[in-house]
Amino acid sequence: MNHSKVLYLVHAAMIAALYVVLTMLANALGIASGNIQVRFSEALTVLPFFTPAAIPGLYIGCLLGNIVIGSALPDIIFGPIPTLIGAVGTWYLGRMYRRQNASAPASAVSTSAAGISASPASASAADVSSTPFPAALSEPKKGQLCKWLSPVPPILANAAIIPPVLKYAYGFVPVWFSVITVSIGEIISCGIFGLILLFALEKRGKQLFS
Repeated sequence: MNHSKVLYLVHAAMIAALYVVLTMLANALGIASGNIQVRFSEALTVLPFFTPAAIPGLYIGCLLGNIVIGSALPDIIFGPIPTLIGAVGTWYLGRMYRRQNASAPASAVSTSAAGISASPASASAADVSSTPFPAALSEPKKGQLCKWLSPVPPILANAAIIPPVLKYAYGFVPVWFSVITVSIGEIISCGIFGLILLFALEKRGKQLFS
């Protein structure tokens, strides 16, 4: 087994373990399950933005977390599914973000090269080195959008799938009310806590997950 595969498994295992711990913490506060739930562990759903290892990590973590806190069988079986779907969606946004950032420097270099070729032959090396690269320094707007949208897939997936699970697992009705409460909980955990985590890891994510 090569180094990259070992690192992938380590990252997945660490994310799964962290998800379980944070789920247990939320359960101790009485907000890990039920009609109104704000799982701190759902903030980790932004991690696929940095690494695909978070996809199995989050799924396994959610599965084990539901078992540990004593969730009903339908919740154990179907509860991790929206986490998995959301993780895949966030990973796709992360891939789009990296593609956008990879294309920006190339266009900046070509623009700069054109400016240098049009400059007088007597330009000094210092002049060339001081040529500005605005596109390389500024993040593409589409890349910024991908970051802000990274919590959306898990929010939508949970809002669509968890309310019926709550109905058949715990008898929570009406379903439309569960859609509202689950959505609010996911917006708090994924949309607020998740984005805080994403921007906190933004500068370190490449080093942590490469």
